[in-house]
Amino acid sequence: MYIIIIGGGRVGYYLGKALLDEGHEILIIEKNAAFCNIITEEMGSVCICGDGCEAATLEEVGTGRADMLVAVTGDDEDNLVACQVAKYKFKVPRTIARIRNPQNEHIFKTLGIDVTVSATNIILEVIEKEVPTHPLTHLLTLSDKDMEIVEVRIPPKAVTIGKSIKDLSIPAGSKLALIIPKDHNPHLPTPRTILREGDQIVVLTTPETEKNLRTALTGI
Repeated sequence: MYIIIIGGGRVGYYLGKALLDEGHEILIIEKNAAFCNIITEEMGSVCICGDGCEAATLEEVGTGRADMLVAVTGDDEDNLVACQVAKYKFKVPRTIARIRNPQNEHIFKTLGIDVTVSATNIILEVIEKEVPTHPLTHLLTLSDKDMEIVEVRIPPKAVTIGKSIKDLSIPAGSKLALIIPKDHNPHLPTPRTILREGDQIVVLTTPETEKNLRTALTGI
């Protein structure tokens, strides 16, 4: 694959090295000439000094034939612009943007960026998995469909323990896909399925209904 990386800082540098090791063709676009020199010395001629937000620069490096563009600068606005220019002017099939402020994630998705990566959200997801009392864990985000797969655990003393699924107010658009009880014997849920303490429920839902889903399943 031909992958263009916008930003040659630490993230772009190590990403570039990893992609090269996997046999991909890469090009890094970096504004800082000193960074470009370091990358060129260590990786060869895979970096040019320029502004990855400018259409002229992207045209010069053959963005029209790129399979993917990844914007990993430290500026959310630059990453958004670079991805948009690549996607809508040069028809790059996949764009990935690093975001520093998680509140910007919705804007990026609304404007058509295929995948967003937030270090803050990644750390939060790890915390969710490590804290046993946390009832909801994010498993996977389906960015192109504005859906996500989450796991909801039924905590001790949850008001929903002993209730059947048909008696719960599951938000419209949320689909219960799998229940994993304490005995680790997974099964598909039915309207008559009774919730038990410790059940782990895998659900396909939307970010907007996540809070209501958690409340419907746990009362929290």
